[in-house]
Amino acid sequence: MTRWIASLPMYNVTPQHAAAWRSLLSDCLVVLGRSFDMGDIAIVNAPDGELMPHWRRTDLLLSQTCGFPYRMLDLANEVQLLATPIFDAPGCEGPRYRSVLAVSAQAWERGAKTLEACRGLRAACNGADSHSGMNAFRHAIAPLARDGRFLASVHWTGSHAATLHALASGAADVGAIDCVTFALLHDSHPERFDGVQTIGMTASAPGLPLIASRALGESQAQALRDALDAALAADPERARKLRLRGFARLTSEAYAEIEAFANAAARQGYTELR
Repeated sequence: MTRWIASLPMYNVTPQHAAAWRSLLSDCLVVLGRSFDMGDIAIVNAPDGELMPHWRRTDLLLSQTCGFPYRMLDLANEVQLLATPIFDAPGCEGPRYRSVLAVSAQAWERGAKTLEACRGLRAACNGADSHSGMNAFRHAIAPLARDGRFLASVHWTGSHAATLHALASGAADVGAIDCVTFALLHDSHPERFDGVQTIGMTASAPGLPLIASRALGESQAQALRDALDAALAADPERARKLRLRGFARLTSEAYAEIEAFANAAARQGYTELR
């Protein structure tokens, strides 16, 4: 019997959101099963810190990745692109999104009310393989950097929620947070934003793509896209809580913009977030 796995790991910002994404995925698979006998499908929790091996699995029916590993770490050549979510959040336009530039209360009080005014401050970043936390942030800083430097230090936090905590606690001064994560966290835990101030947004880019193994047939992939649409429409309240409006059908070439961000920063001599 064929076996598949499925996960939606990228916007599980609270247990409630994780449950809603799992519910959406479950409904999607029920609809898919009406079109194809897919055998045994296990909804799994993607392993923390080991997402690349997870995304590369040949039995991956559905998951979500970041645009940076998809384009910059060669994942696009190993998986197939299914769809790109459309979110209702400040900073999103259709299937595109931005990162929120935010500073701590202390930095704000010291005058860090623009990105340029953050020169010499301490940054927090979720990870070096993140478009929203690193690549878009680097792209925004590049025109302001001098001799390849702008920041006093960079603290790698491991997640956008941890970056927000670093700003709220004063452990860091400035950071870039995926605008969808920012909105979902604000919906559920507005108290975590106490003192955190927004000072702008990065340039927009294609959102986080939904992917599948190339072992999935094209007719099955199209049925899966249709099943995602049906699952979304089945529960409008769930969609509202997830700020999810629909799914776009972008091409793989659309994600060349992610590489363009990195190239633009490199041309200005700013190849690392520092």
